[in-house]
Amino acid sequence: MAYKSRVSDAVVRRLPMYYRHLRELEKAGIIRISSQELGERMNLTASQIRQDINCFGGFGQQGYGYHVSNLKERIGEILGLHHEYHVIIVGAGNIGRAVANYSGFDREGFHIQAVFDISPALVGIDVHGTIVQPMDKLDGWMKTHAVDIAVLSVPASSAQEIANQLVAGGVRAIWNFAPVDLNLPEGVAVNNVHLSDSLHILSYRMNEKELFAKLNADRQS
Repeated sequence: MAYKSRVSDAVVRRLPMYYRHLRELEKAGIIRISSQELGERMNLTASQIRQDINCFGGFGQQGYGYHVSNLKERIGEILGLHHEYHVIIVGAGNIGRAVANYSGFDREGFHIQAVFDISPALVGIDVHGTIVQPMDKLDGWMKTHAVDIAVLSVPASSAQEIANQLVAGGVRAIWNFAPVDLNLPEGVAVNNVHLSDSLHILSYRMNEKELFAKLNADRQS
């Protein structure tokens, strides 16, 4: 029987937001916060805050609210941030190099171990202290190194084939920047990041008022 998470995708997507805001509050010296105050900060209702957090147990106290540091630690545990993860990047183009160059990942336990690319122009370059290796070394590398997460930033035409190769090599999760949704076996986590989707959402927000004004006008005509 396939495992089905009892927590909705919407709640899971909000967890990193909670963690980020709580970390900022902790740095600012805030000891406790109510669901109302946290909701105002995150543009959510107090009820939504409580519902989300109650998916993982009750961490607050009536009349006291949430202890900021404790809640941050608990959400960090829920997100798995108490583990160390071995990460490789496949595709050393602009996106792959940007991911490799972001030092914040290493601080949070996501350690980039290797970078691979098929282009002779990129193989051998130094990306944030890691030398880009050729793709024909990927299988051999995975046989001798533990890999938890692969960052996939390759063209759509080759993404599924490389994803299959990564899964066969023992990769447990793929952060996919290729403009295609991957079909992966059960038990392999994937997060498809379509950059154009974010711009489309911004475009919608910019035009939302005009859109609904037109819809209302059409209804009244």
